Amino acid sequence: MANTVDARGLACPQPVILTKKALEGLKEGSLVVIVDNDAARGNVCNLAASRSCGTEVEEKEGAYYIIITRQENECEILTAGKETVIIFGSSVLGQNEELGKVLIKSYIYTLSQSEELPKSMIFLNSGVFLTTQGSEVLDDLKDLESRGVEILSCGTCLEFFEVKEKLEVGGISNMYTISEKMAEADKVFTLG
Repeated sequence: MANTVDARGLACPQPVILTKKALEGLKEGSLVVIVDNDAARGNVCNLAASRSCGTEVEEKEGAYYIIITRQENECEILTAGKETVIIFGSSVLGQNEELGKVLIKSYIYTLSQSEELPKSMIFLNSGVFLTTQGSEVLDDLKDLESRGVEILSCGTCLEFFEVKEKLEVGGISNMYTISEKMAEADKVFTLG
């Protein structure tokens, strides 16, 4: 019988944290995670994918039932080498708004032209405007993503600014995943 994590009604990042703990104790078999919103569904599925687990999602009675399948010696944390994570805490670089827009655009373009790429680019606070409709850096971010750079935007931030539906590049993340990526990184740079 499958183990079950009922995370309905829990705020981010609790569903992901509970799922991670349950997966750590599961050697083989299935784990059913029950959540009641799209963000939690996406975050739990992303966690499972990051550990090479199979997932299947069933929707019933206003909830998502995420079945995570694990076989012995599978579903482990994928370990890459030491990597760089860049945090964008603002949609501008520096204090001057007008100059800051020019600088952030230039920085992301320069990064897209580099041979050495970061593992992840994480967008927080007003930085999420860089990944949504109308951003002047979308083409460069899409290029970076196509070259293997992970692009993540804070789901809470997207909801706060009411731009979640306007996300154009990358995925939606949560503070648990963001803090985990920062902790695992070799270097973390914060801009904005």
